[in-house]
Amino acid sequence: MKQILQNLGSGETILAELPIPQVHSGHLLIQSQRSLVSLGTEKILVDFGKANLIDKARKQPEKVKQVLQKIKTDGLIPTVQAVKSKLDQPIPLGYCNSGYILEVGNNTNGFEIGDRVLTNGPHAEFVCVAKNLAAKIPDGVTFDEAAFAVPSSIGLQGIRLLQPTIGETFVVTGLGLIGLLATQILIANGCRVLGIDFDTEKCQLAQQFGAETVDLSKGENALLASETMTNGRGVDGVLITASTKSSEPVSHAAQMCRKRGRIVLVGMIGLELNRADFYEKEISFQVSCSYGPGRYDDSFESKGNDYPFGYVRWTEQRNFEASLQLLASNKLDVKSLISHKFKIADALEGYEIVSGGKALGIILEYPPANSGEKNTEFSKSVKLNQSNIPINYPPQKPVIGLIGAGNFTGQVLLPALQKTGAVLKTIVSGTGVSGTHLGKKFGFQNSTTDAQTVFVDDEINTIVVTTRHNTHAKYVIDALNSGKNVFVEKPLCLTIEELDEIKSAYRNITKSTDSPPRLMVGFNRRFSPHINKIQEVIGNLSSQKSIVMTINAGMIPADHWNHDRQIGGGRILGEGCHFIDLARYLAGSEISDSHITYLSGSGNNLKDTAFIQLEFENGSHASIQYLANGHKSFPKERVDIFCGGRIMHLDNFRTLTGFGCSKFNKFKTKQMDKGHNEELLQFCNAIENGDPSPINCKEILEVSRTTIELANKN
Repeated sequence: MKQILQNLGSGETILAELPIPQVHSGHLLIQSQRSLVSLGTEKILVDFGKANLIDKARKQPEKVKQVLQKIKTDGLIPTVQAVKSKLDQPIPLGYCNSGYILEVGNNTNGFEIGDRVLTNGPHAEFVCVAKNLAAKIPDGVTFDEAAFAVPSSIGLQGIRLLQPTIGETFVVTGLGLIGLLATQILIANGCRVLGIDFDTEKCQLAQQFGAETVDLSKGENALLASETMTNGRGVDGVLITASTKSSEPVSHAAQMCRKRGRIVLVGMIGLELNRADFYEKEISFQVSCSYGPGRYDDSFESKGNDYPFGYVRWTEQRNFEASLQLLASNKLDVKSLISHKFKIADALEGYEIVSGGKALGIILEYPPANSGEKNTEFSKSVKLNQSNIPINYPPQKPVIGLIGAGNFTGQVLLPALQKTGAVLKTIVSGTGVSGTHLGKKFGFQNSTTDAQTVFVDDEINTIVVTTRHNTHAKYVIDALNSGKNVFVEKPLCLTIEELDEIKSAYRNITKSTDSPPRLMVGFNRRFSPHINKIQEVIGNLSSQKSIVMTINAGMIPADHWNHDRQIGGGRILGEGCHFIDLARYLAGSEISDSHITYLSGSGNNLKDTAFIQLEFENGSHASIQYLANGHKSFPKERVDIFCGGRIMHLDNFRTLTGFGCSKFNKFKTKQMDKGHNEELLQFCNAIENGDPSPINCKEILEVSRTTIELANKN
């Protein structure tokens, strides 16, 4: 299928060929018929992509501070690589889409195959959207018209915050697409409207809808017009839908308002507020968030949990429905807002107009589809880099099917995996966007959104899993049952029940073949050259080891998926397992006992600040201080090992210092080396040479069980 993407690094707008997205629980697969280009949001993204690095930095000064901090802690080279990788990721453009439902996932009550729906899906021939971000299109409303219901909902939410009543007078500053739709909604609500813009044609459109206007390009005075319109009383409120770096719109809005007037910001403007403008009149100012309540709430948007109707009357989905009803009752005229139409195959011509800014409503048209009938020419897989496919693979050569295409995969794992010389055959991602991009970049042969593809492909002998934590166990078991080697990023799984299922699957496949597949978890730190040097210096000492690890993990947002026990498992399970494994490796002995103490009184119940105590069969012990309440300027990871009158001090996997070690003083690498390259090299070499997995399965299961038990303790 075709989809429009924007590369923020190169500035290129791309019409990409991608696989159809996979349908998830609570989601709908839509075959698009129309989508509407947002001149505001999309122009900002396109212009940002075309800017040079200096201009990009000027536009995001807060990101520059983060980059400078990362340079201090991680070093220049890793930081530059991370920034380049982040900018290189293409992002989907568009959020106003209408079409037919082709497939429904579980828990999508109220929607059926064949329904005509409006969604906030991107510009793509097929889109997968959550059920709470879709609304049925009423009879009589065309796909063209329905696509306008999304920007209409943005304006509608701003108007709801203004709380207009019949007979009141409002100013709409900025007569772009949202401004003109909001103008019509206010008029339909029985209000008088004064529209302000620099564009004469847009002012004329607003007049057609029943508004009075101020054409700033002609030098007309907005304050005088508002006083004339209200007999000197001032307007009841102002809706700002303009896009400018200037703070003048909000200052002018305050001057036009009556005492105790209301100002709501929908657009993007400067926010240097003058207290005097607001103080004497007691003017209220509020920023409106997109389509309404539920926006950016993962529980509402992704998990499908609706807000109680009696308490949250207007969610984003219900605003979609209200906008569609306004269209159905002819309260909104959107036909006059359509300035251009393009077939999806010619969409890039439309984006040349977007860059120029001389447009209003640009409609993209997709191949016609019959209600509920899927076009068989589209597939959940696409071919990539076909010229590099060998005729025959060497025996035992690792042939990779990779599931997951997130930031860590693209920045760390794939560069390391590429260096091993393994055959990169198929990459799997949820929407196909990141998978196809990374697939082309690293030389994969195929990109797909169907994970089962890699399990049934006889040529693929190795599965690499880098998805969210709650899917790890399923993919590991599927790989083992398919007789394939599997490398899974930590953690191995989230529950004891899943762990027992993996153990059983591994045991069964081991009994049934003389050459069982290898199971490997991404416990990379034990493969770091620093850890190897520690083992060289003190690994053979018979004395027990005292291991102290200080992990300056830092806070992550409370709504981050890692905190969700059903998806991420929490940070101790999701990341703390790394350090439990490292301690187990350094101690060289089985874990005999474990304890965990969480920081009390933290108030967030996220359990991401904890002290872990481990005891080992050989008398060694470890203390892991996993801390989220520190500062980023401090090194993230420190490891100290006390043993036989010697001390090894590792600072952030860059510098290793020995104390009391007669033949060792210091070992330093140019940048942080946490062992990712070596871990994957050893794993692939083990496959090619017919050797066991670099980490013993018994050890993996032991560390995983200990971590799960600790994470579940109160």
